[in-house]
Amino acid sequence: MFVDTTLRDGHQSLIATRMRTLDMLPALSSMDQLNFDAMEVWGGATFDVCVRFLKENPWERIKIIKKNLKNTKTQMLLRGQNLVGYRHYADDVVELFVKKAVENGVEKIRIFDALNDIRNLEKSIEVALETGVHVQGAISYTISPVHTIEYYLNFARQLVERGVHSLCIKDMAGLLTPKMSYELIRQLKKEFSIPIEIHTHCTSGLGSMNYIAAVEAGVDFLDTALSPFALGTSQPPFESLYYSVKEYRKLPEIDWKNIEFLVGHFKKVREKYREYDVGMTSIDYRILVSQVPGGMYSNLVKQLSEQKMLHKLSEVLEEIPRVRKELGYPPLVTPTSQIVGVQAVLNVITGERYSKVTNEVKNYLKGMYGRPPAPIDKELIRKILGNEKPIECRPADLLEPEVEAARKNIGILASNDEELLIYIILGEVGRKYLKEKYEERILVDLNLAEEFGGGYPI
Repeated sequence: MFVDTTLRDGHQSLIATRMRTLDMLPALSSMDQLNFDAMEVWGGATFDVCVRFLKENPWERIKIIKKNLKNTKTQMLLRGQNLVGYRHYADDVVELFVKKAVENGVEKIRIFDALNDIRNLEKSIEVALETGVHVQGAISYTISPVHTIEYYLNFARQLVERGVHSLCIKDMAGLLTPKMSYELIRQLKKEFSIPIEIHTHCTSGLGSMNYIAAVEAGVDFLDTALSPFALGTSQPPFESLYYSVKEYRKLPEIDWKNIEFLVGHFKKVREKYREYDVGMTSIDYRILVSQVPGGMYSNLVKQLSEQKMLHKLSEVLEEIPRVRKELGYPPLVTPTSQIVGVQAVLNVITGERYSKVTNEVKNYLKGMYGRPPAPIDKELIRKILGNEKPIECRPADLLEPEVEAARKNIGILASNDEELLIYIILGEVGRKYLKEKYEERILVDLNLAEEFGGGYPI
């Protein structure tokens, strides 16, 4: 009934994804005993943050976690053609990445596209299905004049037609209401025979209410986090949901002493990263208007704080829905959350809307991220693109194969396909990381050679 998000979305939403693998290890065995259907432990922002800030190898993380989970499926979040990055990658990169993710221990892949553009999902779904893992198609949920129940049912049909094993309603901003949650789940269960999962955030205070409504409508799985990494901008807490759902479903018993240990452990972990903590002690009603998802909110607060502009947060939250409407009501999830959020910040800070425009907004207007749910403001297109016409084809169709060119470019710094993918996905950040790791290996070899009197082969 439950999928745990503590080790991915929980800390991504609350402490900017800063939890290290070392902090996860003591909890894995105990979490494995809680009868979760799966644990979301990889993907999303974890790949980038592992490399960019933690100097960890994300491939090693998934291997370590998989080795320590005997009863629970490992789950990752994949951004369709964007994989775990911020742009569309060529099809050969998608194929290599998905296969390597499965080889290294991923057993369930949740695949979504920020715009719900099925063209951006087809390749990753196809490759994932070939590997034999559980493939879940996710529906990015938002509110707008075009995002109706029929809109979501139509997108779900497209996912089911492509062979996904289950569906997920991905409510990244916590905008679902209990009534909508009930109706949407009920309609999905009525039309499709595959399992339905629901994922939400507590930012606006609606999370647990939505889950109970979803249970009453027949939902199969709920995404929750252990309480130290629940609530706020994260998911509803496992403990209280488990206690409540037992009145609706027959659930396996859990060891509350085990829960006590895990809660104590993760309280200490969260305190360890308090400098990154979003520090949200109550709900934020403004989210019902701005529709800012959990991970975006925590990073937005941090970015404005670093620029000593946190006092502008209210103005930015008011500007975000205006920008979103002009861009055709994209759901606010990576990468569109960053596209809309950064542009809203620029509009507020500069004092003149769109006087400074990011390259990401320009590419979005050109259609390089996919087809928006609704038409983009024509005046905005004219102002930014001039006479240039947006593309009509699948964005990835314009991309040349990348893998072999990148292999030549990175050379000996990448010792395997996993390291090659770090470079492809993260560019110069990945190159810098691989260079540092390569130099460390050389230093180790030199020290060993000296220890063995020059007889150790380098």
